[in-house]
Amino acid sequence: MPKFTVDPAEVMKKYKVIAVVGASKNPEKDANTVPAYLRQHGYTTIPVNPTTDSIDGLKAYPSLSAIPDELAKRIEVVDVFRPSEELPLVAKQVVELKKRTAKPLVFWAQEGLESEEAKEVLSDAKIDYVMDRCMRIEHRLLENSR
Repeated sequence: MPKFTVDPAEVMKKYKVIAVVGASKNPEKDANTVPAYLRQHGYTTIPVNPTTDSIDGLKAYPSLSAIPDELAKRIEVVDVFRPSEELPLVAKQVVELKKRTAKPLVFWAQEGLESEEAKEVLSDAKIDYVMDRCMRIEHRLLENSR
């Protein structure tokens, strides 16, 4: 299966509200610096991490299902910073989020992350995905092409 079913540049242009699964408090990790970069460029990020209540002053949620409905309905992209072997589980959670919000979503797995099983789960639920791509790099490519 392909690494993506939707053009990463189009996702970056079109969507601005991103749930970040595996967001980190550690300022040396990409799971912290990428969401910070996105916020600096006009995106809204919602941290999802079961080990903390807040990241960079933002309320963190222990799971996608724990995000209140009103906020969940605003999510457009789920950006995942978890090991590849966890992607199918996160994909199933994104399917549940889509059912709960009745909104289309894009599943995005960060650079170096890919799972054929997750792609199948997402394809079956008609959820577009991008895998093995970094949102910060894609945003910079987009900015440089203008």
